[in-house]
Parts: sequence; structure tokens; C-alpha cells
Amino acid sequence: MSALNSSSASGNGASAALKDGASGSVTARITASITQAIVERRLMPGTKLVEQQLADIFDCSRTLVRQALNQLSRDRLVRLEPARGAFVAEPSVEEARQVFEVRQMLETAMIVDLCPRITTAQIRQLRSHLKQEREAISRTDVSGRTRLLADFHVILARMQGNEVLAQMLTELLSRSSLIALMYQSSHSAAQSQAEHEAIVDALEARDPRAARKLLASHLDHVESNLRLNPRVQDLKSVLTP
Repeated sequence: MSALNSSSASGNGASAALKDGASGSVTARITASITQAIVERRLMPGTKLVEQQLADIFDCSRTLVRQALNQLSRDRLVRLEPARGAFVAEPSVEEARQVFEVRQMLETAMIVDLCPRITTAQIRQLRSHLKQEREAISRTDVSGRTRLLADFHVILARMQGNEVLAQMLTELLSRSSLIALMYQSSHSAAQSQAEHEAIVDALEARDPRAARKLLASHLDHVESNLRLNPRVQDLKSVLTP
């Protein structure tokens, strides 16, 4: 191959790589935006996600939108239906229970491992995050406080230095947000924030037993405040005027 042909091939390869990178970044932006809207409870379960509308919003092709929706489907945040399109997922009661069961296993093990080796700088980071939570709650910033309360758990995972764990927990928290919307959580933001404060106190005291108990109790409270067992009414009483 001549030097000119070699240079041309190299240029074409670099161009294709740049194009692939740009496409990937758009797909990632769409995925992140939809995920954040779910976490902040701005996208309700069952909402139809129209490909062309999303393409217009993100100024991209429907192909890139489809790639993002496929990724969200793999993350169980979006449901794809043949001939009908994409919808924000509607988790079942059984799925809700399983999500919280997995969170209990992961997060309680995580905090026991973190507690003895958490650094003073990490405690300061958590205290700073708790302050942001309190401020968001005091100014009734619903989307902000919802995101911050979820981020608390991801921050703990990242302090482990395990990005795979952090990614798994991020996905579980996104699904937890959908579950809370589906099943009308009555667990207040203020209650969650107070429980986070107690967890950080136990971490600062380097007390793994207390930290584990407080985190397990926090997750129990969040789950128990979901309406996973709606009262089944007698058909006659429902239909009789």
C-alpha cells in the first residue's frame, strides 16, 4: 500500500472512530436523561416513550434513540412491546420484593465491610451530602431531594472502590424509584434523611453492627411503606352504588 493510501485508510479509520464515539455519547446522554427523570420521579410508570419525539428532543436519529431504549430495556427501566413501542416499566409486586431483597443483601454486606476502614475525609464527604439533603428537603425541592436521597446509597458503594457494585446499586435504585411511584410510597423524605444521619453517625463511630442494623431498618421502612399488599375488596361491595 502506498503512503498516500495508507494515510487515507488511517484517516477513514479515525473518522469512523470519532463518529462511533459521538453516537455513543448521544446514546449515553439519552439513557442518562431518562434514567435521571425516573430517579427524580418526573417520568411515571407506563409513560409511552415515542421514538420520534425523543429524537426531536435530543436532536438525533431514531436509530440512536432506539439504542438508548434497548439499553434501558436491559436495565429493566423500559418495557419494549412489538408494534406498540417503548414504555416506562411498571414493576410487579414480586419484582418489587425481589429488588428490596437484593438491596438488603448488597447494602448490608457493603456497609459492614466499609465501616472499619472508612476515612475521616469520607465521613466529611457524607456529612456534606447530608447537608445537601437537608437543604433540598427544607426548600421542598422534590426532584433534588429524591435524587440526593438515592445518591447517598451510591456514594457509600463508591467509597468501597468497587465501580461494578456502584453500577449495580445505581440500577437497583432507579428501579426502586419506579417501584415507589407504582406503589405509592408513604416513606417521607424527612424520615429517610434522618435515617441517613443515623447511619453516618454509626459509620463515624466505626460500629459495623449498628451501621448494618440501621441500614437494614432503613430499607425495611422504605419497603414497608409501599402498598405492596392492597386490600382486596369484595366485588359486590365495589360495584354496588
